[in-house]
Amino acid sequence: MQSLKNKTALVTGAGKGIGKAIAQALAAEGVSVALLARTEKDIKQLADEIISNGGKAVYATADVSDRLAVEKAVSNLRASLGKFDILINNAGTGTFGGFLELDPEVWEQQVKVNLFGVYYVTRAVLPEMMEAKTGDIINISSTAGKSGSAVTSAYSASKFAVFGLSESLMQEVRKYNIRVTALAPSTIVTELANSANLIKGDPERVMHPEDFAELVIAQLKLHPRLLLKEASIFSTNP
Repeated sequence: MQSLKNKTALVTGAGKGIGKAIAQALAAEGVSVALLARTEKDIKQLADEIISNGGKAVYATADVSDRLAVEKAVSNLRASLGKFDILINNAGTGTFGGFLELDPEVWEQQVKVNLFGVYYVTRAVLPEMMEAKTGDIINISSTAGKSGSAVTSAYSASKFAVFGLSESLMQEVRKYNIRVTALAPSTIVTELANSANLIKGDPERVMHPEDFAELVIAQLKLHPRLLLKEASIFSTNP
């Protein structure tokens, strides 16, 4: 397995939950981490924590559904850390309800964040990876992006789209030794899952952000010859 030490990574939605756990895990491997999220308080606290533990972290705030804000934030982060070797597209949102119950604006916002957010951030980082002829892009989808169900039309549509984007991009950039992966976790113990009442029974039996982060790190350490195109991850016995 390859070492991640001295690499640089950009993690979106890094203030809490999955993004926070991945950023912490990357920093523990010696990766310099750029944190991107909407709420400054969360990512500043995480950056301070990483730095106090001997790591390197910078942060910027932006709504990933705003292309100009993303481009400005990425430019500022790059000025601090240099080019990015790793991109974790984790920022996402989810509001659940019947097809006719969700307001069109809510429906549209989920697509803007969950799909266009991935597009905007990747678009801001990809040229430098292509120039370097190396890089890892991990897009966090969901098992709801593999199988739709009642009351998840907007969320599922956006997460299905992440798989299509990821596969198409992978085919396009693999010749530059850039690995593009889409991961589909099932329910993880996060604020989103709790607010949507998705955690049933003992939360200790359900996948935690730190568990998922372990998988992300293991994947990034695979020999550069190997590409994990996509994977679905479930709790063993929730």
